[in-house]
Amino acid sequence: MKSLLLALLLASALPAQAALFDKSPEKSAADAARDGLLAATIWVDASWGFRNQGAANSLSKAHQAFATRGYKVVSVEPYIENGDLQGFFVTYQKP
Repeated sequence: MKSLLLALLLASALPAQAALFDKSPEKSAADAARDGLLAATIWVDASWGFRNQGAANSLSKAHQAFATRGYKVVSVEPYIENGDLQGFFVTYQKP
């Protein structure tokens, strides 16, 4: 719960990052690189489809999109609501 609160607080305090939450990972990675962001946090949805393989595939695509632009994974925080996995807050950072 603390992680989610921190992610939401950061998103509201940093408008450039808040704008990344409504985009595909590919678009988010391209925008973060274009804007010269040193770090970016995105939401990877896992609320529909096969939760285990679908979520893994979504995370892999997000990781690939950011890795091709020089970012590394810093944090993957699952968000669980009523016992169900909803998605992940994923933070990437340029070394």
